[in-house]
Amino acid sequence: MSQQQRNWFARHKVLTAAGAVVAVVVIGAAVGGGGDTDSPRAGSKQEQSAKPGGDKKAPESKAPEKKVATIDGDGDFEVGADVKPGLYRSTGNKDAECYWERAKNASGDTDGIIANDNVTGTSYVEIKATDKLFKSSGCGTWEAVDAKATGTPKATLKGDGGMFKVGVDIAPGTYKSTGNKDAECYWERSKDASHSTDTILANDNVTGTAIVKVTAKDAYFKSSGCGDWVKTG
Repeated sequence: MSQQQRNWFARHKVLTAAGAVVAVVVIGAAVGGGGDTDSPRAGSKQEQSAKPGGDKKAPESKAPEKKVATIDGDGDFEVGADVKPGLYRSTGNKDAECYWERAKNASGDTDGIIANDNVTGTSYVEIKATDKLFKSSGCGTWEAVDAKATGTPKATLKGDGGMFKVGVDIAPGTYKSTGNKDAECYWERSKDASHSTDTILANDNVTGTAIVKVTAKDAYFKSSGCGDWVKTG
C-alpha cells in the first residue's frame, strides 16, 4: 500500500471515529431528554406555579367599621359642640339612679328645663338642635340610634323596663299587667322621645291589673314599677 493510500485511510478513520462520537452524543441527548420529561423546564408554567407565593391571592381589604356616637352617662354637654342632635338610648339603669335633662340654657334654673326624667331600665331621648344643654347623671352610656331602625318586637315586657320603641322593642297590641300595688305602676304611650308633656298620648298610675292597647301609630311605651306585661291580643 502506497504512502498516499495510508494517509487517506488514516483520515477516513479519524473522521469516522468523530462521526461516531457525534452520533453517541445525539443518541445520549435523546435518551436523557426522554427520561426527564416530568422535570419542569426553566421558565415553564409548571415551574412558575411551583414557586412559593406565585399563586396567592391578595388579601381582601375590609371596610372600616362605623363608630357609634356616644355620650358619657355623667356630665353636662353642650348641644352642637359636645353632642350632636339626634335620638339616643341608655340601657341597664337601676333603681332610678339615672337622671337626664334637656335644657334651653345653662342657668340651672327650673324654668330652663325643657324635659327630664329619672330612669330605671332603658330610656330613649331625642336631643333637638334647638336644645342648648344635655345633662346626664348616674346613667349608662348614651348611644346614638337610627330612628328608622327595625328590630324583633317582643310580646312580653319587663314591668320596670323603662321605654320600649314600638315596632322595634314592642309589637303593637293589647297588653296586661297584674299584681300591681299602691299605684306604683306607671305606664305611658307617647308619640316621640322628646318627653315634653304634649307628646303623651295616654298614661296612668295603676293598682291591681292594668290593660293597655299599644297601637302601630304609637312611637314609645313606657313602664315603671309595674308587673311584667304580656300581650293578650
